[in-house]
Amino acid sequence: MPTLVLLRHGRSTANTSGVLAGWSPGVDLDDHGRKQASAVAERLRPVPLAAIVTSPLDRCQQTLAPVWADRDLPPVVDERFGECRYGDWTGRKINDLVKEPLWKVVQQHPSAAVFPGPEGEGLAATQARAVAAVREWDARVLESHGKDAVWLACSHGDVIKAILADAYGMHLDLFQRIVVDPCSVSIVRYSETRPFVVRVNDIGGDLTGLLPPPKSAGNKDEVDASDAVVGGGAGTV
Repeated sequence: MPTLVLLRHGRSTANTSGVLAGWSPGVDLDDHGRKQASAVAERLRPVPLAAIVTSPLDRCQQTLAPVWADRDLPPVVDERFGECRYGDWTGRKINDLVKEPLWKVVQQHPSAAVFPGPEGEGLAATQARAVAAVREWDARVLESHGKDAVWLACSHGDVIKAILADAYGMHLDLFQRIVVDPCSVSIVRYSETRPFVVRVNDIGGDLTGLLPPPKSAGNKDEVDASDAVVGGGAGTV
């Protein structure tokens, strides 16, 4: 089944200033974030991508610029991969937000957290729309490019954590246990019966393990792609 590369955007000016950016306009990568984007593009260079999907926000599209620069594969914007809508929290300092009563809910019971204001969104709603987007795009890639295809979605920390929690079969209330750093790569392979979480928060190293495996010579006893190898298997080469 297809493999999804979840890429968080590189470090932004909001990250370094300690501000919750949300959907604020004009939030760009800082100098370090641009270096991160160039580095992850180099890591992804050997991997053929069937599709690139992105949040509409500038920091994600700036991260992807060097990824698709030498590919004839411009990103497709899908708002469902956009940041959680933090409502009245948007643009505020993290150090101030930790004093809000809702902060503890976000940390300990995030499935119940709904951000204040008319534009505020619940984290459960964020997860639902992002996972729906993943499933839809994965099915589309499978139909168009086959089970060995790799596709990439560039999104945001909380959104990627919510997708990973779903792939792990974790309740959303546990998603704060997952760490997703700027410009990190997390990888999920979806099969008919379950997702396989291949990597999480990977910020360095070889990604050629994403290349399709060599075709076997008609071995009928191979493990089905939907099954987990008992004992853990040999890993990727």
